[in-house]
Amino acid sequence: MSTGSLFANAVQSIQIGIEDYGKNDPRRALSAVRNFYAGVLLLAKEVLVRSVPGASPDDILADRYKPLPNGSGGVAFERVSSKTIDFATIGQRFRDFGLPINQSALNDLNRIRNDIEHLYTDQSRDAIREAIAKAFPVVADLFRLAGEQPHKILGLTWQAMLDVRHVYEHELRACRASFDKIDWVSPTLAKAPFVCPECESHLVAQKDPENTDRQSVDCKCHACGADIPAEKAATHALATLLESETYLSYTDGGEQPIGICPECGIETYLTTEEEVGCAWCECVLGTCGRCSVDLTPDNVSDGNSGLCGYCENLLSKDD
Repeated sequence: MSTGSLFANAVQSIQIGIEDYGKNDPRRALSAVRNFYAGVLLLAKEVLVRSVPGASPDDILADRYKPLPNGSGGVAFERVSSKTIDFATIGQRFRDFGLPINQSALNDLNRIRNDIEHLYTDQSRDAIREAIAKAFPVVADLFRLAGEQPHKILGLTWQAMLDVRHVYEHELRACRASFDKIDWVSPTLAKAPFVCPECESHLVAQKDPENTDRQSVDCKCHACGADIPAEKAATHALATLLESETYLSYTDGGEQPIGICPECGIETYLTTEEEVGCAWCECVLGTCGRCSVDLTPDNVSDGNSGLCGYCENLLSKDD
């Protein structure tokens, strides 16, 4: 594999992707995101290759290896196939090489590509704009890590990407401003990102920017057009904000940071270090009236009698 051709192909794919996007033709939407996606992936591979100039590019980019005896009492590692790393694994390879990369932005780009391939919609141009905008800092970082200046390499394509980024950030600010008058009560919900449950776009706005009631915060996604009821918008926002903490609690066996409130039935009851109580109805469970343990959606009695489930069960047996 020639590193020169790898870099040239990366630049060309990014340029073609932006060119397709600029045509404003729905029929070019899939081509735009595919080419842009391929270009970013190739550019990331180029960075890996340049970081170890004395090694074979094929060895650096191989997807899997297997250990084999080297004939001298040791072990050698051999590539299993000609398959190379993809978006799912390139983040780990960057970490292994001690190189920074925004895996979240890469995941967003990959998701948008999959969405467009499997569910083509009239809003695909907006989805592509968001993908390009989110990937913009990644592309800039990758060129920097490759020792190249993107404005010189990409020319007019770089200016087009700057324009897309500017438009997206303008739309994002307008969407976020639509929530400015809400009396959230909960500081956690106030800082939670409102993201579309359908397409995961951040271009979500409140339908009525004059509304102040958090329980009436009906939203609309400006990327895919989905209508998002207030309860769904709030629960998804909290789930997005606390995604990492929720994952860690599952793997480590700790307390879930969010649960279903026994009062309103919405998954907005918080048990974080910063806040305890329901972000939706303001219910606070307090402590068990018998053993004084802190009550949570996980341990409160089914009837929410002010007792934990264990104590409720003991008292029912005494009856």
